[in-house]
Amino acid sequence: MNVIAERIAEFLKEYPPFNNLSIDELKIVATSIRVINLEKHKVLFKIDDPLHDSFYMVASGVINLSVISDAEETLLNKCVEGDVFGLRPFFAKNNYMMTAKAREECVIYAIPIATFRPFVVQNPEVLNFLLESFANNSNNPNDQNRGKLLSDNVVYTGQQSEIQYFQSLSYNKTPLKAAPASLVKDVAQMMTDNLTNSVIITENNFPIGIVTDTDMRSKIATGRFPLSSTIDKIMATPVITVPENVSLAEAQLLMLKGNVSHLCVTQDGSEKSDIKGVIAEHDLIVAQASNPGILIKEIKRSQDAKDLKKVRTKLADMIQTSMAKNIPLTHINNIAGEINLAIIKRSVELSILELGSPPARFAWLSIGSQGRKEQLLLTDQDSILVFEDVATEKYREVKDYFLKLAKKTINNLEKVGYLPCPNGHIASNMLWCKSLTDWTKQYENWMNTPGEVSNEISSIFFDYEIAFGESKIEEAITNVIFKNVKKNNLFFDYLGNDALRKPPPLSFFKKFNLEEDGINKDKFDIKTRALMPLIDGARLFTMSNNIKGINNTYLRFKQLAMVDPKHSEVFLNCAEAFLVLSKFRVMEGLKNDNSGQYINIEELSKADREILKNALNPFRDLEELIKDTFQLTQFS
Repeated sequence: MNVIAERIAEFLKEYPPFNNLSIDELKIVATSIRVINLEKHKVLFKIDDPLHDSFYMVASGVINLSVISDAEETLLNKCVEGDVFGLRPFFAKNNYMMTAKAREECVIYAIPIATFRPFVVQNPEVLNFLLESFANNSNNPNDQNRGKLLSDNVVYTGQQSEIQYFQSLSYNKTPLKAAPASLVKDVAQMMTDNLTNSVIITENNFPIGIVTDTDMRSKIATGRFPLSSTIDKIMATPVITVPENVSLAEAQLLMLKGNVSHLCVTQDGSEKSDIKGVIAEHDLIVAQASNPGILIKEIKRSQDAKDLKKVRTKLADMIQTSMAKNIPLTHINNIAGEINLAIIKRSVELSILELGSPPARFAWLSIGSQGRKEQLLLTDQDSILVFEDVATEKYREVKDYFLKLAKKTINNLEKVGYLPCPNGHIASNMLWCKSLTDWTKQYENWMNTPGEVSNEISSIFFDYEIAFGESKIEEAITNVIFKNVKKNNLFFDYLGNDALRKPPPLSFFKKFNLEEDGINKDKFDIKTRALMPLIDGARLFTMSNNIKGINNTYLRFKQLAMVDPKHSEVFLNCAEAFLVLSKFRVMEGLKNDNSGQYINIEELSKADREILKNALNPFRDLEELIKDTFQLTQFS
């Protein structure tokens, strides 16, 4: 191997997915690599270009990936040293859907698909890396993680692009079938008459092989087999089979792994099961080309709460399927959060259609778990309504309208399945439906005189996301909060003590503290004892570090680890613990069709009990960090 190839192999092994390959495998890849020197502003490929026979890695410089959105070119991501991009040829047959342009002078490695494909097929870590790229589909140009795999499969605005990788595929449910003894000429005529490019060869309705147009061209048209041959002579076998709920991502990876263009759908996903249909590459392309936000579209078309409830039921099925497929919980939260927000938004719209136009601009803010995009189950709804300041003589009339609006919206959401907050933290409550000035005073009172006002602080009011209305009103609330955060030791004293006041999850002897009475006797309250301390801690440190715009607990801890390297290990451990504990709660809720708050420890396997217990380990470190960081005196 020449010196250049050796250097390339050394470079590759520092980055995923190449770090999963052996040095010998890397040498094979490196030998086939073509080095491209790309001048500043030069385009490597652009939207609608035919696919190349290689994918790419940045050796030096920066490559901008951009898409066309609303007739404008929008930067999707920046690829820096070690980043992999241009993988579309692995998964699709149609043209590129983004542009790759050099931001500065670059050195690019072109890696032939044909050379690399066998290593993808043989190496599960590489396959997992590809699948994770689908789930992430990162479009954050400020993401500085090195060695990313930047998916350019399909790009849509917002988080909705992830949905397609969780939803099941549409496919041909009436595939053409033939017996193994059928003659090739007869099968060819059947395919022509039915305008189809494949036929499944069956025995007892079980798939034993498949024949495609490609087989007809390569084996019959070339004269290798006569038209009088039986079809079993040219069929590809065994058939790759999948269950009916296979996702787009899974189907793409299976086609990649098997180097095939069709998958057979069977009753249980095995070849010893009845045939239900066939998935062709064309089906994947159609799925990619169509808007993945099918549920979002259904929400926008909904005319009443009954329609919205149907969508929420589909969302629950999607969450359950995603959990079963081990899709990262962070991605499921993103999608569920977007769909929940769309449901809330449509509920407000339906109320406005019934009541008439609002007399003033306003913002409907989801607070609590939905404000953090952590509401995967049908837990209760929490919300506030903020309307713009109006003349004093109009205040009562305007507030009466918004209280009616809130009442109708809350009622719609209750019909969907979201019960109102038992503590009354909902916009239809007079206390939580008021003008911007009144809300400003409310937050200032909470933050500057905690414990002294009649309305005790509920920390969920600091976790919010706009679901409908004027974003400037939400920004105004945020500005009020962070203005009053500065040097506010009393406020952090209150929040810190509140975070430490939650009942401990484990006893002195490291046993689970269970409920002692009531209908949940002998069960573990995973919400109050495990999740809430992490939620409270993440909020406390995020606000004290003046971090805006991040409400999700997991992402708060990840951000804290970056801004406070000294305590990064504590924060990262808390982030992972939160995901583990959240998954336990979601699985419990899905199993019992409830909020998942109370877990029967006895029903868990020994291994799961240990995993649950280990997830509680970071609590002591977080507690000590709170005590060391804040002056917890007045409210102790």
